[in-house]
Amino acid sequence: MSIRDEVRKMKEDAPFLAASPAAVRDRALKLIQEKLSAHADRIFAANADDLKAADEGGVSPAVKKRLKFDGGKLSDCLAGIDQLLKLPDPLQKVTLSRELDEGLTLTRITCPIGVIGVIFEARPDALIQISSLCIKSGNCAVLKGGKETKYTNRILFSLIHEAVVEAGIPGNCYIQAEQHSEIDELLACHNEVDLLIPRGSNAFVQHIMDNTKIPVMGHADGICHIYVDRDADQEMAIPVIVDAKTQYTAACNAVETLLVHREIAEEFLPKLQKELQKNGVRLRGTAEVCGIISAEPLDPEEYVEYLDLIASVKLVGGVDEAVEHINRFGSHHTDSILTENDETAERFLQMVDSAGVYRNCSTRFADGFRYGFGAEVGISTGKIHARGPVGLEGLVTYKYRLIGDGHIVGDYASGRKAFHFRDLTS
Repeated sequence: MSIRDEVRKMKEDAPFLAASPAAVRDRALKLIQEKLSAHADRIFAANADDLKAADEGGVSPAVKKRLKFDGGKLSDCLAGIDQLLKLPDPLQKVTLSRELDEGLTLTRITCPIGVIGVIFEARPDALIQISSLCIKSGNCAVLKGGKETKYTNRILFSLIHEAVVEAGIPGNCYIQAEQHSEIDELLACHNEVDLLIPRGSNAFVQHIMDNTKIPVMGHADGICHIYVDRDADQEMAIPVIVDAKTQYTAACNAVETLLVHREIAEEFLPKLQKELQKNGVRLRGTAEVCGIISAEPLDPEEYVEYLDLIASVKLVGGVDEAVEHINRFGSHHTDSILTENDETAERFLQMVDSAGVYRNCSTRFADGFRYGFGAEVGISTGKIHARGPVGLEGLVTYKYRLIGDGHIVGDYASGRKAFHFRDLTS
């Protein structure tokens, strides 16, 4: 059966999943936890096969770091499901209740988006997170992971699918696509798929947007910044920057560009470089930066996502210049200011046009699990529907219910009746 045929069947069953009790969906999550724990050895063995293939195929270190799935990552995934289980059911919540006239009541109620296609990078933990969020939010999902994690994803999906069916959810509500050719087939399913969430390179996300009529939510590059203000606590600033660059270099929320106030540069940059070099980080700097520290030359118009132990450095004259740079060269993902000046900090937080704006903390906090969402299907840098780490709230929409008793518009248009709005929302 083709992906399109499977998705058509999925679309037919989507209302049944949307109407399923929260207890059924939570039971599926509990069963996933049990099965992942019970079959950890099988999962790690499959991941070892993926890692071996990555070595033989010359996969980059950044990708290899993402595709590795060990006991620590499994524990994080299980903890994320725990968070989800503790969260209230996002469905059937009344967000508006209004009496339009006697016997005519309008309500707005949350419901799943429907059928979601998620195309994600070589990260096995992403498959668990995405599946768990879709189950909790009552969404059907077509899951396509990176080819580098073929063996790990296959065993993970089989265990998740077993749990879903055992819990009483129709099995065809979740399907896995494994062939690259199936992506183009999925892009053509604009009558069946309600939303696409691509996670990958800028070029890949742009390819998805250019080749489908399906709405697309997500982000491409993660060009994150830290601005070190002249009023920064320099002793605090250095470990924050080291964490943001090195804690997980391959993540989209790792810092890529450092902006340093010109007044503190001669004092601060040598200390910063010393600590970053201890962690294997190379610096690329503008001519002004290279006049203070030994750094590789940086084209002043070239600021990129490295996903590696490299960072760009530029000097600025103050918060407004930092904001201007970030809004021009950034990817609207996550950007942080390090300062003890409340007025300067507020200026930064108000003016930077990014999904996450931070003060005195690492950009690596931009994560659904760390926000208490349980997990995330990705990070959206758009401004419509969902922004930042997309958890349960980003996977639900709403519908309006209007309950009447033979009411007709003609009575109101003619003036025989008049609306008497009364808010019933508690």
